Amino acid sequence: MLEIAGWNHLRSGKVRDLYSNDSGNLLIVASDRISAFDHILPTQIPGKGALLTQLSLFWFNFLHDIVPNHILSTDVPEAVAGRAVIVKPLKMFAIECVARGYLTGSGWVEYQKNQSVCGILLPSGLKDGDKLPEPIFTPATKAEMGDHDENIDFIQATEIVGYAAAERLRELTLELYTRAHDYAATRGIILADTKFEFGINAEGNICLGDEALTPDSSRFWDSGTRASFDKQFVRDWLLNSGWDRESTPPELPADVVAKTQERYNSAFTLLTGKAL
Repeated sequence: MLEIAGWNHLRSGKVRDLYSNDSGNLLIVASDRISAFDHILPTQIPGKGALLTQLSLFWFNFLHDIVPNHILSTDVPEAVAGRAVIVKPLKMFAIECVARGYLTGSGWVEYQKNQSVCGILLPSGLKDGDKLPEPIFTPATKAEMGDHDENIDFIQATEIVGYAAAERLRELTLELYTRAHDYAATRGIILADTKFEFGINAEGNICLGDEALTPDSSRFWDSGTRASFDKQFVRDWLLNSGWDRESTPPELPADVVAKTQERYNSAFTLLTGKAL
């Protein structure tokens, strides 16, 4: 683990490392690790941490009029420059807030079983990748490292965070998704779905935390070809590799790493209008 002067390492997640200092602020460092199917893969994607950090900052700024966020400063230690932020500590809600505008992924799997996603009944006859009549809020539990996140319905979400909070989180999630989806469409990208995490700050206000609308937390598709600009490419390779999704994941081949970098960089450039 990287030692950073003035900061104490608290814990590490699948992608990010968290530090604290004497003032009580937090330093979030995005690594080049990549996860899939709730496993940290043994191969890293060079430059990924910086891209996730810079793209999240773009979205935090773009969406700040809807909900405040946890960012305090980007003036971070030189050792983690470009891939870290200093943030306010939040009391995080114990659910992941997912918005879906298109039927795919675990939503598609659930729809095939009962024509619904997280308790929301959908029209019959939909196919994988179809646009939904309107975006839906499909929360999930936050799993511990190595465990699986589980989709839940709205009633289950209220049992975890309370009814008033769940209502507000649903409202914010769908408003953020709609704003981001409509913007992405002007850049040639379909935002199929995304995940947000929220918490309460010291003043009692709901804030957007963690990351926002990155290729790790979202499905980005080319508007014309439906090619993905996210880690679906890695998921597909793993599914076709013969890996059982339970044992240690295999190393990613060099071409898979390069193509993943290319997809992430394309998403960043298209969305921000800048090269990283």
